[in-house]
Amino acid sequence: MKCPGQDTRYWKHDAIFDVPCPHCGAAIEFFKDQTSTRCRGCGKQVVNPKMDFGCASYCQYAEQCLGELPPELLAQRDDLLKDRVAIRMKQYFQRDFKRVGRATKVARYAERLARETGANPAVVLCAAYLHNIGAKTADAETGTPPAGTAAVEAENPTVARKIMAALQAKDALIDDVIGIIDHLSRPGDRESPEFACVHDALRLTKLVERHKTEPVTPEEFARHETAWFLTEAGRELARKTLLPA
Repeated sequence: MKCPGQDTRYWKHDAIFDVPCPHCGAAIEFFKDQTSTRCRGCGKQVVNPKMDFGCASYCQYAEQCLGELPPELLAQRDDLLKDRVAIRMKQYFQRDFKRVGRATKVARYAERLARETGANPAVVLCAAYLHNIGAKTADAETGTPPAGTAAVEAENPTVARKIMAALQAKDALIDDVIGIIDHLSRPGDRESPEFACVHDALRLTKLVERHKTEPVTPEEFARHETAWFLTEAGRELARKTLLPA
């Protein structure tokens, strides 16, 4: 049986439509199941602007179903994956709203830093959402340790890999994410931009939490900002967040 979205028996009157070419303005006719087509006016390949590629972020048959995905859609596939990782993280922690909330805050800061530094957002966001995912397993084994303990850090890579593999993430993407999670609390001298974004986002999240009861002073920040953060973008975001003018 075909996916209903690709089966013409389920199509309605708007299954065939025209859109202007984003390059030359000429009219391009699309069938709703076309991933892309070549413009007859300028000859450039144009991606179908109305096609929903959400399933491509997790379906193991995406390439067979959608055909040879152009680079634009391969990038979008990774981008969609981070949203599904976020959902799996929330499902995994269930009613542990404190850990869900912290992971979401880390991801929010990490996404902003990724934009400012040019880091790969799919790697950054997946690692941010899953940075403490081993806590639930460690809870059962050692009795609810705080985030960042050795027991949690030992479980994080294993649980994160299982979640991403279940979502059919590419091996290279999984390896990049696990590489960050595996030693997030022990940065080396030459870390990737993606590692630096997640590290700084986690550091800022912890400082914001501390700031509620033990405010960070301008003097303390000036003394420690270089040691606390790996990126100038992280330091600048921390200044704006912790030391508003």
